[in-house]
Amino acid sequence: MSSRAADLALSPDNQVAIPWWRQPRTGWLLPLLALPLLIFLLLPLVALILRIEPSALLINLTKPPVRQAVNLSLWTTGMSTLLTLLFGTPLAYLVARRHFRGRAAIDTLIDLPMVLPPSVAGIALLLAFGRRGLLGSYLADAGLSLAFSQSAVVLAQLFVAGPFYVKAAIAGFRHVDQELEQAAALDGATQWGVFRYITLPLAGSALFGGMVMTWARALGEFGATIIFAGNFPGRTQTMPLAIYIGFELDLAIALTLSVILLTISFFVLFIVKGLLHQHISGQ
Repeated sequence: MSSRAADLALSPDNQVAIPWWRQPRTGWLLPLLALPLLIFLLLPLVALILRIEPSALLINLTKPPVRQAVNLSLWTTGMSTLLTLLFGTPLAYLVARRHFRGRAAIDTLIDLPMVLPPSVAGIALLLAFGRRGLLGSYLADAGLSLAFSQSAVVLAQLFVAGPFYVKAAIAGFRHVDQELEQAAALDGATQWGVFRYITLPLAGSALFGGMVMTWARALGEFGATIIFAGNFPGRTQTMPLAIYIGFELDLAIALTLSVILLTISFFVLFIVKGLLHQHISGQ
């Protein structure tokens, strides 16, 4: 690319824009107005990274509270993501492909946990599955106790994070060309065969992106977990809950887990944005 071409910017309609040195001085106003918020968003992240040295980070990773929180978070988020895939995929396909009365209400219900305050979600789960809850009393009679257990951690993550996958899957299924599915059906493919070999691969990027977002959201879940599952080290204390306690008892633990979650969040967004770019480029 020549230096002249490098100095030229492309406008949204792919037309060559005015070179930067010929732009009016008012063109600098917009970047200057945008700069304060960008600095505000970046400064806390930089402060977090600079606060702990890499050697101290490695040492803190060997501490029992950190290892317990990391292991528990990985196990519970894996289970909640698996449950989301098993039960969220049929729900997403139903909403995306079937027209029935009440579909708008179901779609709104799927959106609700994403905007509901996590503390409200935790209280709702406790009132539903606690020992004196709507279903919890029947579960207690059967010898099952969900509240303040690892199962409660999984349910809290499933409730809060599951809709992220379902919404992404709905969008993915809706963008699949149904003419390809019809052509496969005319060639003798069964309904399951069409779904497995045509629909799933074509919607794969959206499904994977939704799964990654669900896992990341479950990994960072705090409010619903601490109310419904409690904060018991080694049993229900996930990484966000360990950060909460570590801030009062051991700041090094809180910093270590915070850096881990920050790193994971960065790579999750990087992956999802890459998949989104790939999906848009392929259209």
